[in-house]
Formats: sequence, C-alpha cells, structure tokens
Amino acid sequence: MTAASKRWLKRIVLALAVLVALAAAALFAGDQLARQKMQRKVEVAVKGVAFRDDAAAVERGRYLFASRGCVDCHGAHGGGKVFLDDGKGMLIKGPNISPGPGNVVAGYTAADWERSIRHGVNPVGRALMVMPSEDYNRLTDDDLAALVAHLRHMAPATGGGPVVALPLPLRAFYGFGLMQDAAAKIDHTRPPEQPVPEGVTLKHGAYVANMCLGCHGEKLNGGKIPGGPPDWPAAANLTPGEGTAMARYADADAFQKLFKSGSRPDGTPVLVMPFGSLREMNDVDVRALYLYLKSLPPSPHG
Repeated sequence: MTAASKRWLKRIVLALAVLVALAAAALFAGDQLARQKMQRKVEVAVKGVAFRDDAAAVERGRYLFASRGCVDCHGAHGGGKVFLDDGKGMLIKGPNISPGPGNVVAGYTAADWERSIRHGVNPVGRALMVMPSEDYNRLTDDDLAALVAHLRHMAPATGGGPVVALPLPLRAFYGFGLMQDAAAKIDHTRPPEQPVPEGVTLKHGAYVANMCLGCHGEKLNGGKIPGGPPDWPAAANLTPGEGTAMARYADADAFQKLFKSGSRPDGTPVLVMPFGSLREMNDVDVRALYLYLKSLPPSPHG
C-alpha cells in the first residue's frame, strides 16, 4: 500500500469515527429531549361531562368502545392488551381501564375522563404517549358521556398500567419532534362536535370519519402513519380518484365486506387496520362513512 493510499485510508476511518460519534451524540441528545418531553406539563381547560348511568348511555358506550378502536389497546374487557410487540425492543401495551384491580382510572373525575379521552393528557397533566385522542377529540358530549358510562359499568377485569417501550432511535425521533404524542397534535381549544342525527348522510359520515384522522390524516389522503414503526405500510388515500383505495369499492356493500373480512375485493389482506373494532361497526355507520369518503375532493396521497 502506497503512502498516499494509507493517508486516504486513515482519513476514511477518521471520517467514519466522526460520523459514529455524531450519531451517538444525536441519539443521546434526542433521548434526553424525549425524557423531558414525556415529563412536560400539558395544561388543558376542561369542565368534564356529567356522568350518566342510564341504560341507553351504557349501551351506546358499549358500541363505541367495541367499534372505535378502544378494544385494540385495552382489550374487549378493558383489562389491557398488548397492541404492538415487534420483538426488537418496541412494546406497547394498553392499561386496565375497567373498574377491576390494577386499573389506572380509579378515582377519575368527569374532568379526568374528558382530559384523557379527548386530549390525551392524564389527571396530573402528563401526555398519554400512545392514546389516539386525535380520533376522540371530536366526540360529542353525549358520546363521551356514553363511553365513560360503559367504562364505569364494565365488569371488573384484572390488569395493570401501560407499557410503552421504544427503541433508542424512536425515542430520539420523538425527542426531536419527528414523532408526536396525541397531546401535541390536538387543538385543545376546539369545541366538541355538535350532535348529528344517525343516518346514511354526509353529516353523520363526517362524524364517523373522525375515527380515521389519526392514521389517514386531516384530509384523509393517507401517507406515513405518525408514530408508527418504520416497517408499517403507509396509510391509504381515502379520497376518491384513480389509484386511491376508494377506487376498489364500487359500492357500500363492497366497503362493508372490507370491514367484516379485513381483505380487499381481490382477497389480499389490509395490514395494520384495526379490524377487531371495524367489524363491530353497524350498517348505518359504515354506509354513512362510505358516502362521506366518496364525497371528498380528490387529493394526492400523503
């Protein structure tokens, strides 16, 4: 090896060492920022929606719990459930929110329930890391009261608190703002949605579509799922137009089959979607959602 080659080799090794050191420093800094962000205080002004105990509210709440994604993190009985375990250090488990032993909602006031569900913030003002409150921020007061009624009247289930274990690179991403918790995404001053009569209408469909915002975006045109693992596929574009997901579904019947089966019309499975909840949606909600999605202006993916 010539002297010139040795010099170049030394420079390359030095450059690689510098890059490794910079990457390590960035990961350390991002991790420290993430720890600070997790401990920040999020001030949210809530009054709380009055508790309800009537049978109609409990039944409506049972339907919302089953069909709006709650079971995917908290389990059908509310005792908590592993939502994600990639075997590479990423583990997310929802907490017990039933009245049973080990639950995290004992002593919750009406304001605490509203703060947690609508705003992704716990009673002491800390952000709930994986609570998809951007989907629930627009619940009407009646539906929020109904959901809480069901949770307060559930049969007690055994379970503990949440588990949120993120690999160091993802913690750094969160620290640098490349990933956000729900509390950082939400407009906390937004008033609740006003009640809309249930029916296969655009207005009711728009209300149902609020459950899609967290993954599919404000315009429902899809793209990278915020906070999702790197290997998750992008969320589909739900606006009409050539090449979008909605082009696959000629009518509401085909769309409803997707919700029940978890598969596209050609038989290929749709990944990541919470079909454990979606298959519980009733006919009116699914058809209203289809009608609304078909009415949207076409938008490019992502």
